[in-house]
Amino acid sequence: MCYRLLFKITSRINFAENLIKMTTNKFVKVFKTFFIVFLIFSSTSNLFSQTVQEISLNEVKSKAKTNNTNVKISQQDYAIAKANYEQSRAVILPNINVSNTSTFTNNPLNAFGFKLLQETVSVPDFNPDLLNDPGQVENFNTRIELLQPLINVDGWKERKAANFQLQAANLQMERASDYVELEVIKTYMQLQLAYKSVIVMEKAKETALENQKIAKNSLEQGFIQNADYLNVEVRVTEIENQLQFAKSNIKNVSDYLSFLIGDKNDIIYQPSTTLTINAFDFDSNMVLNTNRNDIQAMQFGIDAQEQMLKSSKMSFVPRANAFANYEWNDDDVFGFGASNYMLGLQLSWNIFGGYKNVGKIHANKAQLEKANLNKANYIAQSELELNKAQRQLTDVENNVNLSKLALEQSEEALRIKTNRFQQGLEKTTDLLFVETQYQEKELGYYQAIFNYNYTLAYLNFLTKE
Repeated sequence: MCYRLLFKITSRINFAENLIKMTTNKFVKVFKTFFIVFLIFSSTSNLFSQTVQEISLNEVKSKAKTNNTNVKISQQDYAIAKANYEQSRAVILPNINVSNTSTFTNNPLNAFGFKLLQETVSVPDFNPDLLNDPGQVENFNTRIELLQPLINVDGWKERKAANFQLQAANLQMERASDYVELEVIKTYMQLQLAYKSVIVMEKAKETALENQKIAKNSLEQGFIQNADYLNVEVRVTEIENQLQFAKSNIKNVSDYLSFLIGDKNDIIYQPSTTLTINAFDFDSNMVLNTNRNDIQAMQFGIDAQEQMLKSSKMSFVPRANAFANYEWNDDDVFGFGASNYMLGLQLSWNIFGGYKNVGKIHANKAQLEKANLNKANYIAQSELELNKAQRQLTDVENNVNLSKLALEQSEEALRIKTNRFQQGLEKTTDLLFVETQYQEKELGYYQAIFNYNYTLAYLNFLTKE
């Protein structure tokens, strides 16, 4: 199946044979013969390293859902949105902090305060000389702090916005998977088309070689001119080149399919089914479904932006937070000597923040308007795509029927011309023209089938919820 390597083998053999003909030294001839064998062996070893694997469309879809890089990226986008939503729990859950602070000072005020915290103050500590010059005092403080949000309206709105963004990310992940599936279906059908092209070219080559034999006999008998025979040889060479390109295209499509499904790229895939017209009932009057995943994701994005706007407005509302701490103070590291606690309720109100909050409101308003415009524009573009695809379905369906009819007519014309050419009643140029026309019509017919099948798949993608 590695057609490029086969071509290289043939080229190397021809090159080596020419070298043998150019020399008269018997020893050199023997050496170069062994060299030919070596070239064949080395080339065929590379050929057999290529793997041909038959694969079905369902297998391709399954592997793409699991291994495709774009699908994995969309999954990570969802994971990021989920993590952001988890962070928003901070507006309802307590914040607990544990700390240990070591302090050394000879500051009179702090030194006396540390002794009070350690509950070690005695009568001699009130000596003025000792109060004024206490020397170095150590204090080791271990503290547990708790902060419990009570009223945080703007934070609640941000949490709702994070929830909407999470739902949007989930729908975007599903839509990304649908798009990858469409690309996989298209590539799989391209692989089917590539194999059909090879079959067409191989059949054309067989016909051309048969006509070449007939033309050679006619030339030897003097029925045609040498120029006519050269035209036949040119036709054979053209078909061989086209066949080589068609075989190379199989490898190219296989490489891209490997990329889509995250597989090794040294595999030549062979579709388990051939290229045929897919039967699919489609309502030509179907309108755009606004419940489609990507459109719903945009709506969730708008809902999230609305909550962000409300959050910025609620930044003027007072906040209430409860706090508590419990601590130990000792003159030993990690000591738990004297202990105390503190409980409290904090009410804060940011009345004026230097137009920071006002500017934030204006920015969120603009973001909300932009999100609405993006959605309206996206829906309009989607409707255009759907209408275009519906019209295209009619066009490609007509093209399939016309291509089939043209192929049948061309096949009959080729049969008649070939019979008359074998009887010496037709010119070589007329036969070559009909051969080329038949090959083009056959390739065009399979291309029309591909276009029809892909249009159906694309319409299914556009109307999928």
